[in-house]
Amino acid sequence: MIKVIMRDFNAMPKFTFAAISLDDLKSFIHLHEGFIGNYEWNQTDSIVLTEHEQQRVTEVSAYLLNHDTTLMNEATVWGKAIFPLLILAEQNNIEAWAEVTLKAQYKTFELEGVVDGVLGKSAIGRIEAPYLVVLAAKKGLDAQNPVYQLYGQLLTAAHLNWQLNGNDCQEMFGCYTIGDIWKFIRAEISEITSNRPVLKTESSREYVEKLEAATILKLLKSIVQRYVKFCQG
Repeated sequence: MIKVIMRDFNAMPKFTFAAISLDDLKSFIHLHEGFIGNYEWNQTDSIVLTEHEQQRVTEVSAYLLNHDTTLMNEATVWGKAIFPLLILAEQNNIEAWAEVTLKAQYKTFELEGVVDGVLGKSAIGRIEAPYLVVLAAKKGLDAQNPVYQLYGQLLTAAHLNWQLNGNDCQEMFGCYTIGDIWKFIRAEISEITSNRPVLKTESSREYVEKLEAATILKLLKSIVQRYVKFCQG
């Protein structure tokens, strides 16, 4: 797989999500990675699930408890476990979409690729601005670290939101899943128009859906509510 596609000798570097590395990121952005911990954004005590939502997460959990997700391929886990929770987190025009193509051109580099899933502001027939990007990571010892691919997607989503609202500091959320395990990342992307944008991150612990589906849905709903409040403000 070719990591950097050069149109000509003086062309701007273009990175694909699937192939971007930590060295690639550090050559074009300032990266500040925070610790795994309890933050204001991953506290869900105030989020209440409706009766319908609770019924659906109970059904999903019951299904997963009786199946070995380690033996399922990514597409099966995605369809039966991951995407159903994303749909339940929808609110107003914040919708869940799968297989979304994203691209962005910063001052010194370009990013593009397909995101497995997003929650974001929708328009007729398209997602205008992803707020949460979701990566279904490959399993196995030879699989690539999904974090750097997710960082590339977060940078792209931030640029798309910046084009809509003009805010130089963008709050974005990302998540990667391995089987039915979810890992969330909050990102702040700033200095978007500079030669070296800044990416700061905070990480949650891992959540196991077959045991914590309700908690995962509450976190998804909390993230969506943050975006709805921002859009209304």
